[in-house]
Amino acid sequence: MALVAGIENGKVVESASQSSLSKSKEAAGSSMDKDAFLQLLVAQMKYQDPMEPTSNTEYIAQYAQFSQVEQMQNMSSSMDLQRASQLVGQEVYIKTTTSSGETKYVQGKVDYVVYENNKAYLSINESLYSIDDLDSVVDKTYKSAYDKAMEFAVSVNKLPAVEGIDKSDFADIEELESIYEGMNDYEKSFVAKDVVSSLNKYIEKMQELRKAEEEDED
Repeated sequence: MALVAGIENGKVVESASQSSLSKSKEAAGSSMDKDAFLQLLVAQMKYQDPMEPTSNTEYIAQYAQFSQVEQMQNMSSSMDLQRASQLVGQEVYIKTTTSSGETKYVQGKVDYVVYENNKAYLSINESLYSIDDLDSVVDKTYKSAYDKAMEFAVSVNKLPAVEGIDKSDFADIEELESIYEGMNDYEKSFVAKDVVSSLNKYIEKMQELRKAEEEDED
């Protein structure tokens, strides 16, 4: 996993993926493996006080304690790998913190999972993120309804002021009315009340203008 930082305004800036990977590698580097423990144990035996040597029972107890911790770590890693595999195809949010302390969220579908040194990394939009930075998993139906409501709100807000509409805006208003009426109750629950109220005002104004036009024609 090569880390290549970007340059912005002459400064090195980590991407969200690079930040996630760097933090994961730092955590992995700070943990003690069995080889490191055995080296410390040998050093302890080598430089112990010959007048008060450590008993074999104490060494065995230390090793047994470390073995228990190692087993727990292996079990945790196994659970992480299993959980990561189940995320393939799911929409997720990744929360990372840059070297400058800025929090960034990355949203996307998990395409595949990479296993390295008993750590799971999620591939999202061709970038890798540590599973430790997983913030939330999003239901597809929820995300679809949320995105549809957001797009609808943006379209309503793009309309001119209610008092300033004319015949050229009627088609846009009717289309938005049709979109809202075509939503199911679950999708409508994502649309803010003020957005619905604003749309109704446009519809009422459009009807007033049409009625006035008909009266003028008569």
